[in-house]
Amino acid sequence: MRHKGATPAQADDAPGGPHEGSGTLKARVVVVAGVLVLATLGGGAFLLSRTAQDNPLGRVLSPQQPQGAAPVLAREVVFIEQPDPAKAIEMLEAGQMHVYASGLTDPELERRVRGSRALDLAISYGSSTELTFNPVGPVFPGTEKLNPFHVPAIREAMNWLVDRNHIAQEIYGGLGKPRYLPLTSSFPDYARLADVARALEIQYAPNVGRARAVVAQEMEKLGAVQVGGVWQYRGRPVELAFLIRSEDERREIGDYVATLLQGLGFAVDRQYRTAAESSRIWIGSDPAEGTWHLYTGGWVSTAISRDQAGNFSFYYTARGRPEPLWQAYRPAPELDRAADALARRDYATLEERQRLMAEALRLSMADAVRVWLADRVSAWATRSEVAVTADLAGGISGSALWPYTLRFNDGRTERVTFGSPGILTEPWNPLAGTNWIFDQMIIRGTIESPVLPDPFTGLSWPLRIKSAEVFVEEGLPVTKTHDWVDLTFVPSIQVPGDAWIDWDPVAQRFITAAEAHPQGLSARTRTVVHYVDDLYQRRWHDGTRVSLADALVELILTFDRAKEGSPLYDEAEVPAFETFAGHFRGVRILQEDPLVAEIYDDQIFPDAELMSRAGFFYAGVPWHKLAIGMLAETNRELAFSNSKADRLRVEWMSYIAGPSLTVLERYRVQAQERGYIPYENVLGRYVTREDVARRYEALGRWYRERGHFWVGQGPFYVYSVHPVEKSVVVRRAEDHLTTDERWLAFTRPRIAEVEVSGPSRTARGARAEFSVKVTSQGQPYPMKDVELVKFLVFDAQGRMAFTQDAEAVHDGEWRAVLSPDQSAQLEVGANRLEAIVVSRSVSIPSFDSFTFVTQ
Repeated sequence: MRHKGATPAQADDAPGGPHEGSGTLKARVVVVAGVLVLATLGGGAFLLSRTAQDNPLGRVLSPQQPQGAAPVLAREVVFIEQPDPAKAIEMLEAGQMHVYASGLTDPELERRVRGSRALDLAISYGSSTELTFNPVGPVFPGTEKLNPFHVPAIREAMNWLVDRNHIAQEIYGGLGKPRYLPLTSSFPDYARLADVARALEIQYAPNVGRARAVVAQEMEKLGAVQVGGVWQYRGRPVELAFLIRSEDERREIGDYVATLLQGLGFAVDRQYRTAAESSRIWIGSDPAEGTWHLYTGGWVSTAISRDQAGNFSFYYTARGRPEPLWQAYRPAPELDRAADALARRDYATLEERQRLMAEALRLSMADAVRVWLADRVSAWATRSEVAVTADLAGGISGSALWPYTLRFNDGRTERVTFGSPGILTEPWNPLAGTNWIFDQMIIRGTIESPVLPDPFTGLSWPLRIKSAEVFVEEGLPVTKTHDWVDLTFVPSIQVPGDAWIDWDPVAQRFITAAEAHPQGLSARTRTVVHYVDDLYQRRWHDGTRVSLADALVELILTFDRAKEGSPLYDEAEVPAFETFAGHFRGVRILQEDPLVAEIYDDQIFPDAELMSRAGFFYAGVPWHKLAIGMLAETNRELAFSNSKADRLRVEWMSYIAGPSLTVLERYRVQAQERGYIPYENVLGRYVTREDVARRYEALGRWYRERGHFWVGQGPFYVYSVHPVEKSVVVRRAEDHLTTDERWLAFTRPRIAEVEVSGPSRTARGARAEFSVKVTSQGQPYPMKDVELVKFLVFDAQGRMAFTQDAEAVHDGEWRAVLSPDQSAQLEVGANRLEAIVVSRSVSIPSFDSFTFVTQ
């Protein structure tokens, strides 16, 4: 379970690992019900596949439907496993599959899909690849196996060893861009920090000689010697166990990196593994066991992240995830402090945030428990008769809107078949289960959130809330875009004494702000959330009604699992909880029905829409579903997290399949017999004995009928699970049969097309002026819709000389001016001016460059 109010930098595991982030290329593409437009960053656009008629309302309407008629959403989806992308395309063309829920990165397959009249294509920019290193060492405990990657300097040297341009151009065939940093180059923060980012990219450009020298120096410090060009430790060759994902381009990346490591004198054991096979090792085992040294990781952001300040804490500290690997991270104190401050958004101005981000970027490159390789452009293939909203970051598998938009264009309601590289990769449970994107794609369809991300901007839109009022201390860098949220700046904010701020695991009650802080407590933000009037009329998939008790259990668990006095205590939850507790300042229920709640917090985000914190009192799963797992863990028969399961030597809990089910059913029967109410001191006010009996009975009936305990309230429920066949069938829930046309309005994002022009030659010491034209689909981009236009100048030696904001001239045009003093500092030779444009309408920056000569 994520700590309430926390906004992760990324959302889920990707085609190679849990919870990944990022991707872009020199192209901008969007699919709108069959329309696929590719806009090169240098300007211009051309059609890649069939077009569909636009309508004045901006909605997607199928050609067979009269305007005004709501499209009929798909009623059943079958998810099947197909790890081979080429085979998946064959199945799509043959009509055996309708959607392949994995982004294609093979340019030949992308061209094949683009050229097929039976298929359509969507493009996303949120995927990335990297090398994940095992940091335990220098010798694995109980062995004589040396782990060179325990040494930060050796990990850092891997940045100079690899040629990221080779990976992007040769291995990804141009469907990729070199990535050096833990920031997605297609998201706004990269543009805001472009000067720092480009300087680091120059600093860590390929330099095999430098990498070799650093590795040799550090290996000798460890006591290793080279014999015949091969590193040896205590008389044995230093062999690196390299987990290489086998299903996609990471196999070729792994071979490329393995060859480079062999060139440094290491023996390399190339272990080719599928997603499921590798997961059991790199994320499922204790890294101290020494079964692996490095892994070809892959990540995806399932929504555009407008604020990636949390990436450093997630990727480089124990606060990132509860798995054993993350708990082995030991960042330098300076990085840990900067990452923690950024995760808590502990800054007062935008300038302070930029300084912290710049510091964290530099320190993370030196820490290098991850070495980033490439941001990927992913192509998503579907049958042309199927429509579904793809996210510009997460594509189809990461889209929050796929359950709300999936349909046949001709109005059919027959089943839709999704192919996926992996199904049921790891156990599903509601607190610390699978984070693989292929599992999370299905889960996302079964569990509802109070807000949904805009697939083009990453801003939140309300689903189960009516409005939010955000109060922020004066001077803090927060803005707003949408009307559903009100933003007000105030001189100060005092936390009321009766607000809940902590939890007593022994007394089983909330601790108030007055108890914890008798001297009084202030906060930097206060948010009042107004939930929809029919919140408690909604039903869980097992037929029971939603109640406030459902939300309260999740809120309590946020605290309880990090408290040593709790039977649910999980030490892996503590680092992330400490970050949460560092900024959380309390919550209050102002009105129970319709629900109105307020949240006090010191954490800020640049966008007020991301500060609604509506999840504090919105339940994703029912309390009785959680209760049976809580009993199983309390009695040490199962555990929610993989980390705790390892410590207790019990099974990692699964609500969906496997031997966990019989244990959970036994505790469901016990709970029903006892009338068990978790945290009864609090929940007893909101549930009756009749409710308790009704809930456990409904859950038992659900288990007998469906064969699992996965109950949510999302658009789809899990109809059947087939672990051996690697298949899951979901059907549309009764409460979601009506089409909500708000989500069909996401059609064509206005991606900026940039073209820089100016004098090809300029005299040193003279004023130089360049034009930056910004358009979309041939039309000038309105100034009001542009967040920033920045330009960078690189001198003849490739060093960054200047960076500054461009001047707005009028809609569609900005001016980049070099003063006489600036141009005088440029050496004679060819220089490059790069322009970066960030739109408020589509949160993917656009780039172009122009070369000019100073003489």
